[in-house]
Amino acid sequence: MKKFKYSNFSVTLITLYCRGVSHLDIQQLVQNETEQLIKDRRFLHMHPELSFEETNTYAFILEQLQQLKHFSIRERVGEKGLVATISNGSGASIALRADFDALPIQDQKDVPYKSQNDGVMHACGHDGHTSILLGVARILDNHFDNINGTIVLLFQFAEELAPGGAEPMTNDGALEGVDRVYGNHLWSPFEHGAIHCKYDAMLASPDMFDITIQGKGGHGAHPDTAIDAIVAMATFITNIQTIVSRNVPPTSEAVLTIGKVVAGNAFNIISDKAFCTGTVRTFDPEIKTLIKTAMENELKGLSIAKGLTYTLDYIDGYPAVINQNDCVDVIKRASERAGLPYNEMEQVMIGEDFSYYLQHKPGAFFFTAAGNKERGITAPHHHPLFDFDESAMNDAAKLFLNILLEEGVLCLNK
Repeated sequence: MKKFKYSNFSVTLITLYCRGVSHLDIQQLVQNETEQLIKDRRFLHMHPELSFEETNTYAFILEQLQQLKHFSIRERVGEKGLVATISNGSGASIALRADFDALPIQDQKDVPYKSQNDGVMHACGHDGHTSILLGVARILDNHFDNINGTIVLLFQFAEELAPGGAEPMTNDGALEGVDRVYGNHLWSPFEHGAIHCKYDAMLASPDMFDITIQGKGGHGAHPDTAIDAIVAMATFITNIQTIVSRNVPPTSEAVLTIGKVVAGNAFNIISDKAFCTGTVRTFDPEIKTLIKTAMENELKGLSIAKGLTYTLDYIDGYPAVINQNDCVDVIKRASERAGLPYNEMEQVMIGEDFSYYLQHKPGAFFFTAAGNKERGITAPHHHPLFDFDESAMNDAAKLFLNILLEEGVLCLNK
């Protein structure tokens, strides 16, 4: 077949070229994987590991991949990631990503697959993400002749904890030769049985900050001899509540939240020190800079007015997830192929280090709805009771495979 420059036109030609005799029934293939998907997910859920500590999880994924005939496996990508590649024919190269770390949360669910690691839990669905991609890998391996191109599976460590695993994996060549990259997140706030995505900016950049105000301690009966760090911190927190409402343009999305305040030791002692920590969520780097500068100016003003000192430790989080619009079009068409309703969602202020892949290659991120009100699966992500409807894994696997069909690297008939 004559090779064409990678484009929608070339994908159409590749798809036509793939037409032949035997038929690939994605619905049935995924249905056949259901039992194994659930088995893998529940094993991972029972044995979670924290970010950058996923030794046994890594070994489990590697063992599963080593059973496949047609995949080449690259280990220790970015130190702790895995990249599995299957290639046949001259089509494009498409990457799919899953993450596999857990959170420092005590699992409080009353289920047979409850976490066996005290204080550690898959409270965000990463156990499902990994199981989905392993299921896709098995299907692709069993239907090697239906592949016309290269499919790269990214198994990523440490999504939950900055600096995360995506950046070191991309820096270590995980996307070398890849044309486009897609990622999925099971999402319990949405009722199962649908796909949700968004054109352009979808997920925010989540920054963190620590602030310490240093005043002068004293007796509670003589505030005139002290510099009250608690009052200063209260003033600061009150003042910065107007940054978003009065400094950020109304057409720009931003969130500034104080999540923790620590100060004082006794009822009758004026505290010399106060500490707070919080987060800033933005989509635009200029808005991020504006908020950070405004916070610094508030602290400078307090230091002059009150005679105190301060430290501000501002930690930039992952970049915002900005989807490539033609890749969102692929997801929409893949949803239709899979028989799953597609919903255009609003921006969400959570962060995701999938953004680093999108800084290197065109691609898109989508949510697979995974809640089930009838079964009581409604707990939010990062909650001790978090769970998801396991049928959503089938939906995500079907979506991934139909994305590969839309991209022309997987053929229904060949």
